[in-house]
Amino acid sequence: MDKIFHLWVYLETTPLLGLAATLLVWRVAGEITQRLPAWPLANPMLISVVILASLLLATHTPYSAYFQGAQYVHFLLGPATVALALPMYANLKRIRASARAIVPALLAGSVVAAGSAMLIAQVMGAPRLVVLSLAPKSVTTPIAMGVAEQIGGNASMAAVFVLITGLCAIVMQPLAMRLIRATDMRAQGLAAGMAGHGLATARILLVSETAGAFGGLAIGLNGVITAIIVPLLANLLAR
Repeated sequence: MDKIFHLWVYLETTPLLGLAATLLVWRVAGEITQRLPAWPLANPMLISVVILASLLLATHTPYSAYFQGAQYVHFLLGPATVALALPMYANLKRIRASARAIVPALLAGSVVAAGSAMLIAQVMGAPRLVVLSLAPKSVTTPIAMGVAEQIGGNASMAAVFVLITGLCAIVMQPLAMRLIRATDMRAQGLAAGMAGHGLATARILLVSETAGAFGGLAIGLNGVITAIIVPLLANLLAR
């Protein structure tokens, strides 16, 4: 234990702390997931967040010190998102054949995702800053932060809402798909990218390349649509 303590003290003074902690916790979370029954909460992403947060709190490690190393993993989110173009290209014929269904589904999903979050938050008495920061919760983090700032929200708060939304989508999607009997992987992928952006898409890509392709498509198009409609919704709610 003394060796582990001294190692942690050393890592805490270097950018290696966040990187090492993230990789080790992800490995542990993966092992835990394999040993648990196949149920929604048995998810390595959710388990990793819980373990890392608990670890930082228990050791009184500032988030800023952790992120000095974790930023390298954070940087890779961009290339990982771009890499979703590979399954999209492989499923280009299916995407083109489904265009008539994809367009209205994405339009409806974008409006409902942003509008319902803003309306519910406003009805429940949330401050306007929270309402505006919630609006882009279903799009990828860089777009959400930019949109939130544009309409008067808080970029950091928006990033937190994006993370929570993605985790909720990972946990709830399997049950939701069973309840509505959606067995088509194109529909499941579109729903994952629409509601849970990159987190849910990365998860469903492990199940089906087709679902991952439609999820990647939903991430991109939903980001564009949300950037257009959210300022309009913010103006409507401001009246």
